[in-house]
Amino acid sequence: MPEALALTYYSDVLCVWAYIAQARVDEVEKRFSQDVSIDYRFCSVFGDTAYKIETEWSGRGGYAGFANHLREAVSAFDQIKLHPEIWQRNRPASSSPAHIVMKAVQRVDKQQCRAVLHELRQAFFERCLDIGRRSVLEATLEFVGVSVGDVQEAIDSGMAHADLEADRRDKERLMVQGSPTILLNQGRQKLYGNVGYGVIEANIKELLRSPAAGAASWC
Repeated sequence: MPEALALTYYSDVLCVWAYIAQARVDEVEKRFSQDVSIDYRFCSVFGDTAYKIETEWSGRGGYAGFANHLREAVSAFDQIKLHPEIWQRNRPASSSPAHIVMKAVQRVDKQQCRAVLHELRQAFFERCLDIGRRSVLEATLEFVGVSVGDVQEAIDSGMAHADLEADRRDKERLMVQGSPTILLNQGRQKLYGNVGYGVIEANIKELLRSPAAGAASWC
């Protein structure tokens, strides 16, 4: 059986464009379940949310202006729902706690990675919960059915932190610009930002049709 095509998906849990793109990644998993292997990686866009809003939105309404921007961004996507008080209450200080938990989940029960990620995004964007808090993160794990104790052990051992550092290191090596980014063909094909499903599918089909076409350049 031929080796599955590797698709690497970089995102920040708090990034609304990654929330939008997740439906497209889910569709890839549904349509190409036998041909494509998806590797969830994480990058810091909201590592310090207060700093991000202060530096990028101080002259545009701060958190309220940013929330309005999100509402405008998702207005064209019927499947995306935002809580009316998004970024107005229960603001996560950082996406890093959620990313650490996600790396621990990948060690404990990798098959549940997508389910936990989906639930975390719904908890924040739809229910306006602070997914930077341990209580919310643990409740999410329990809801999905992932052992809280095993995840905590992966964090306490330092392994989840090491894995997140590997994500950061590879992000720099592969010159990933931000969230969301899809990488194919060992990083030679890079789809960054609000890229439609048709474009993603076309890249996958071409690589599956002619693997040699994705080989490194002779130059």
